[in-house]
Amino acid sequence: MRREKLKETVLTCLKNINFMIGFAMLLSVFCVALFAGRIAPYSYTEQGVGLPFTAPNAQFIFGTDELGRDVLSRVIYGTRLTLWVAVLGASLQLVIGVTIGLVCGYFGKWVDKVFSFLTDLTWCIPSTILALAVVTIMGKGLTNSVIAIAMVCWASYARPVRAKTMSIKTMAFVETGAAFGESSLALMFRYILPNVVPALIVMVSTTLPATILSTTTLSFLGLGSQVPSPDWGLALSHGINYIGSAPWLSVFPGIALVYTVLGFSLLGEGVRDILDPHMKSR
Repeated sequence: MRREKLKETVLTCLKNINFMIGFAMLLSVFCVALFAGRIAPYSYTEQGVGLPFTAPNAQFIFGTDELGRDVLSRVIYGTRLTLWVAVLGASLQLVIGVTIGLVCGYFGKWVDKVFSFLTDLTWCIPSTILALAVVTIMGKGLTNSVIAIAMVCWASYARPVRAKTMSIKTMAFVETGAAFGESSLALMFRYILPNVVPALIVMVSTTLPATILSTTTLSFLGLGSQVPSPDWGLALSHGINYIGSAPWLSVFPGIALVYTVLGFSLLGEGVRDILDPHMKSR
């Protein structure tokens, strides 16, 4: 039975065009990030490997910047930062959002009212503005910007988890566990959470692109990664100063960002179609 179910799942994935295209795109990004040290011709901090502002050619495919650094190498190493942002951001949002959602949905009453108010308050304030405020307090840096994004975007996980918890906690298997003396913590994380996981997978896959773009925006504004980081948002911000004379400084990091975000978006749509057919895109 398990083999047949696994085979059916694999066939469903193979038939989903969005999933397969997104998977292939992200697989290439992961491979580039994993083997960046071997793929990149130079270190992303190495200066003077070519003349400043060398246009793309056979030797420097993406050209060089004002310090003679190879833009291709910097874009390649930037994939590691982007994937790290995606993993860390999603993990923090999950921990905060899922915990608050479970607590609100399970206990209800005043606990639900208090945390629901915080969720609504976080939800109604524009995420970029709130993230800017958090980063201003915490200080500049990529890690701080990821934490700031997680602190303002957890509400997108808390609301659905709360609704799911409220519907599951009244089911027979949860009530049976409570009758046998299981603690509230055990009921939430051993009985209810496993039934929320499929919905969480869909939510993570569809919100990852927004997390990457939000962190890139903070880097673009100078509040995220700092020089000499190969962060794509920082590269876009820096390249704007030379957009007329050296457009490749912004074009290639921008293409890499669009490619990665598009891959996550297509994969997210595919996962949603597979795990939640009722929300299938048309």
